[in-house]
Amino acid sequence: RLLLLVTASARVAGTIAKMSAAMPRIRSCAVAALIMLMAAGKCGVMRNHQSGRDLEYRNLHWLWLSLLVLALDLWTKSLADSQLSLYQRIEVLPFFNITLAYNSGAAFSFLADAGGWQRWFFTAIALVASVVIIGWLLKLKGERLVALGLALILGGAMGNLWDRVMLGHVVDFLDFHWAGYHFPAFNLADSAITVGAILLIVDMFVSKKQA
Repeated sequence: RLLLLVTASARVAGTIAKMSAAMPRIRSCAVAALIMLMAAGKCGVMRNHQSGRDLEYRNLHWLWLSLLVLALDLWTKSLADSQLSLYQRIEVLPFFNITLAYNSGAAFSFLADAGGWQRWFFTAIALVASVVIIGWLLKLKGERLVALGLALILGGAMGNLWDRVMLGHVVDFLDFHWAGYHFPAFNLADSAITVGAILLIVDMFVSKKQA
């Protein structure tokens, strides 16, 4: 088990090294993600009292999806931040623009106009949620839809958490509009959180129907 953990950690470190060379902005957050993976791996074995032998958690691989979401989110934010000026818009489709906006609130600009306290409030929520989600993931048994939703939410939460801690705001760049109305700008992290939440709701209804 120790050998497997060391091997997995080495592979993660190698992946992070390649990403760091190509995307400097991701370096520190990737290290944080590595710490998260190693901590989860350390906690990833529990004692099965009925059979008298160790039962290894089989959901750690979902954390790779969270890491992928995190990397893609930070990379796309970095591109938008480096290539666009604030509030600049580039039309892609008649209903979709690439833009650059800074959001000091939550997803889709919720509480963006608050007095500044929301930065640390949402930071605390993201930290607590990440710990809870990792614990939840490790205890799942074959619930793939739930695991997928949790992994997406975790990756998105960590992406926006990084922005809040390091920048004081979240970088948004996706601008959808229709008939003159612009939906609040968002990013890939917000999208991952939304899709993950939808998957959890779908699983809830599916499980209720089966029951």
